[in-house]
Formats: sequence, structure tokens, C-alpha cells
Amino acid sequence: MLKLSKRIMNEVILDTETTGLSINDDHRILEIACIETKNLVPTKKIFYKLINPGRKISEDAIKVHGYTNDKLDKEPMFKDIATELKSFISGKKLIIHNAPFDISFLNYELKKINMKPIDERKNIIDTLELARSKYPGSSNSLDNLCKKFNIDLSKRTKHNALLDCELLRKVYINLIGEKEPTLIFNESNENNIKKNKDDNKPKNYFKNIIKPTNQEINDHMNFLKKEIKKNYF
Repeated sequence: MLKLSKRIMNEVILDTETTGLSINDDHRILEIACIETKNLVPTKKIFYKLINPGRKISEDAIKVHGYTNDKLDKEPMFKDIATELKSFISGKKLIIHNAPFDISFLNYELKKINMKPIDERKNIIDTLELARSKYPGSSNSLDNLCKKFNIDLSKRTKHNALLDCELLRKVYINLIGEKEPTLIFNESNENNIKKNKDDNKPKNYFKNIIKPTNQEINDHMNFLKKEIKKNYF
């Protein structure tokens, strides 16, 4: 598992679609989506771009996502959106399904334009790796994980980076056992919780027992006799 920074940071659910399966064949990114979340709750900040890959899209890839060169011909190149992308994901934890695939494509694109690559050793969570550790021997594709967790797949007729990000957010919440988004408590809240717990603890009371004098006992007995007589009659 890749290392995470101890500093609390927002997350970015990230997904890409490409012209093919391998950078070794000079395949490129043609769609990228990033959804920012805080404690896995969407912040409504989204980075989404269609990209002109500058090369022919393979027929197999078209069957997966449906994008053709004609559809993307007038879209910006990766170099035109790279700075905005790096700014959006900077300082945030990246949550990606099959992270090595997406990161390899992103770094391949960044190196082509002489930009600093993404550090693949920290602040990246690979949900495929996480799923394989929890369900060894099972198919842990995004589709199958959605089915396992009863997540609606009706809109996923083809791969789409933006839709897949939202599906992955829901999958990740289930993978880490959080049915509701995690709440982060600050030190003040923790102190209040501790105080409330302390208030509910049984208290130790110390009572001083004072023995009455003989005169006080006699006075009390006379009082009782008068009250009993008065109330009886």
C-alpha cells in the first residue's frame, strides 16, 4: 500500500480514459475527471476535461468509452490543461481504481511537456489494491464492486470518467466500512466528548455523620408523641 501523509487533507477521486492500454505504445489520455471531497463528502469542486489525444484512438478503446477522434478533434491538448490539473490535485489525497494505470498515463503526459511528475509513493490510495486485499480471488473491477455493494449502475452504459469517479467514491466508502462519510473531530470536540463521559461517571460522595446529643433525642421523641396524638385523634 502506498504511504499517506499524516496531515489531514481533502481527497480527489480521479479517473481517466485513454486511447489504448499502454504508454509503451504511445497511447494518450483523452478524458480526465476529478471530484474533490472532504471526508468523502463532495465539495462541489470538479475538474473535468475532454482532451484531443493527438493520435488515433484504438478500436478496442472506442468500444469501451465511445470517444472517437472526430468527437475530440476540437478539444484542448493535454499541455493546455496540465497546469490547471496540477493545481487542482495539489496537496490532496488521490483515490484511484487501479492507480498505477492512471498515474503512469498522467506522468507520461507530464514528462512529454517537461512538467514535474506526480509522486506515486505518497498520498495515493489504490482502491483496486484495497479491494484485492479484502476480497482475494474475486473480480474487483469497478462494475463488480458496485454490484457487490448494491450501487446503481444503470447510467453506466459505457466508461465515463466523471460518472466513474462518483461510483468509485461510493465503492471506497463501502471498502473502508464507512456507510456514512467519516467525521473528523478536532481537539476541542474530543475534549468535550471526554468531559461528557466524565460527567456520566458515578461520583464519590463523602458524608460526615453527626451523632445527636441526648437532649436533641429527647426533644425529637416529645415532638413525635405530640404529632402522633394530634394526627390520630
